[in-house]
Amino acid sequence: MTAFQTSTDPQRPDFAQNRADMLALIDRLETLNGRAAIASERRRERFEKRGQLTPRDRLARLLDPGMPFLAIGNLAGYMVDTQDEAKSIPGSTLIAGIGYVSGVRCVVTVDDSGIRAGAIMAGSGYKLRRAEEIALQQKLPFIHLVESAGGDLLNYDVGSFALSGALFANLARLSKAGIPTIAILHGSSTAGGAYMPGLSDYVVAVKDRGKAFLAGPPLLKAATGEIATDEELGGAQMHSETSGLVEYLAASDDEAVAMVRELVGRFDWNANCPERRPVAFEEPRLDIGELAGIVPVDYRRPYDVREVVARIVDGSDFSDFKPGFGVSTVCLQASIYGYPCGIIGNNGPIDPQGANKAAQFIQLCDQAATPLIFLQNTTGYLVGREYEQAGMIKHGSKMIQAVTNASVPRLTLMIGASYGAGNYGMCGRGFDPDFLFSWPNASMGVMGGEQAATVMGIVAEEAAQTRGFELDPAMMAEQSKQLAEHFNRQSDAFYTSGHMLDDGMIDPRDTRKALGFMLGIVWEAAHRSLRPNSFGVARL
Repeated sequence: MTAFQTSTDPQRPDFAQNRADMLALIDRLETLNGRAAIASERRRERFEKRGQLTPRDRLARLLDPGMPFLAIGNLAGYMVDTQDEAKSIPGSTLIAGIGYVSGVRCVVTVDDSGIRAGAIMAGSGYKLRRAEEIALQQKLPFIHLVESAGGDLLNYDVGSFALSGALFANLARLSKAGIPTIAILHGSSTAGGAYMPGLSDYVVAVKDRGKAFLAGPPLLKAATGEIATDEELGGAQMHSETSGLVEYLAASDDEAVAMVRELVGRFDWNANCPERRPVAFEEPRLDIGELAGIVPVDYRRPYDVREVVARIVDGSDFSDFKPGFGVSTVCLQASIYGYPCGIIGNNGPIDPQGANKAAQFIQLCDQAATPLIFLQNTTGYLVGREYEQAGMIKHGSKMIQAVTNASVPRLTLMIGASYGAGNYGMCGRGFDPDFLFSWPNASMGVMGGEQAATVMGIVAEEAAQTRGFELDPAMMAEQSKQLAEHFNRQSDAFYTSGHMLDDGMIDPRDTRKALGFMLGIVWEAAHRSLRPNSFGVARL
C-alpha cells in the first residue's frame, strides 16, 4: 500500500481561518463544560460544614488516579429546562462517565447535589438512563453515588414520570445479566429515588447522612398523619440494622468511597475477561492538533476525510477500500492503539456506488469481527432523475440494512454535516451505535435551514397558484427567514448535544484517545463472560 501523503499546509490562509473558527467553538465547549463545576463549587462551604465531600471530590476519590475518564452527556440538558442561556447548566445535575475503579473499568454516576440539591432534571434523567444502558451493553459494573432531592417537581411532566421507570428497570436488568450494581447513600434518596439503592446489589450508606424512604416526614404526615423523624423512617443506621437495605455502614463519605473501591477490587472482575495480547503500534506520523485547521466549521466547504483519519490512526497508515468506486464515500482499514477497525467517512453526498461500497465494506468488517467507526460529514443521499433511475433508494437501503444489522461494535463521530437519510446510513442515534459523540462543528437535521425555507416557499407558491391568489413577497421573505433560523438553530451541535442526541461532545484533538478508550471497552465486552441469573439479586 502507498503511504498517505498529506496535502495540508498549515501556512495557508484557509488553514488559519479554519483553526480560528474551530478553536472558538472549542473554547465555548470548555466554558460550558466548566459551568456545572463552578455552580456546584459555590456550595462547598455547605458540604464542608456537614462533614461531607463535594460530588466531584467523591468522584475523584473513587476513581484510580491518572487513569482516563470518558464523560457521558457532558452537555446534556443544555438549553432544555430553561431558555435562559446564562442559567442553563450543561450536564445538568448528574456527573456520568466511564473510568477505572480499583483497576476495573466501571460506569460511574454521581448526583451533583450542589446544583438544585441533585434533583433529576431532563438532562440528568437522560444521562442516568444512558449510563445504565452503556453498562448493560458493555458489561461494566455500575456505580451510583446518591444524594438527590428526587424528581424535578417544578418542571413536572407526566411523560417524563412514566419514562423514568426505565431507570429502575435497567438496574434490574443489570443485576439479572450478572453485572454488579453498587450505590452509596451519601445523602437523601426519596420516593422513586429510594429504589436506586433498593435495586442495587450492594448499598453502602454514610451514617447520619445517608437516607432512603418512599415517603419523607412531610409527605408521610400529609398522607397518613403519622409523625416520624427522617432517621426513624430511612436513616442509614436503621437500614443497616433493621430493614436490611444497607450492606455496609460508613462513618463518612471518605470511608464509603473506600469501601466501594475495596468491594470492586474483591470482584476480581477482570478475571472474567482474557487479557488482550500486547500489540505494538506507532503513534500517528501526522499531528492530530492540525485537525483544528483541516476541518472547516462550514460543512459546505469540502476537505478530504482521509486527512482526518491520517491523524487518528496508528502510524497515519490505512488501506483505502475501492478508492476509485463511489469516490465520495471513503472506506478505510486501519488500527487505533493496535485495535483493528473499519472506518467509513464522507467526502460529500452518498451516491449509489458509494452506498454499494459501504454496504459491502460493512459486511466484510462484520465477517472479520472488525469494529466500525463512522465519521459523519454528509448532506445525505444524492437526489435527482439520474440518481433515482440508478437505484438510489435501493442501494441506499442496502447500506442502511448493513448498518442496522452489523453485529460488530459501531462507534459514530459526528464531525460535520449529518443531514437527511445520510444520518441514518452513517449510523446515527436512531441506529443505536455503541457510542456516538459529536465535534463542536457538527450540524444535524432533515435538511439545511435555507433548503427547508426554499422547499416550503415553492410549496406555498404552488398552493397559491392552485387557489388563484398571489402571495405577499415581503411576508414570504420573512417567513422564509424565520423557518431557516428555526432549522439552523436546531441543527447546531450544542443544541443537539444539549437535547441528548449524542453521548457527549469532544474536542476534535481528543478524538484518537476517545476512540482508543471506546475500542478497549467494546473489545472487553466482546470477550467478557458473565454469570446471568433468572432475575436480579433479591433482597431477602
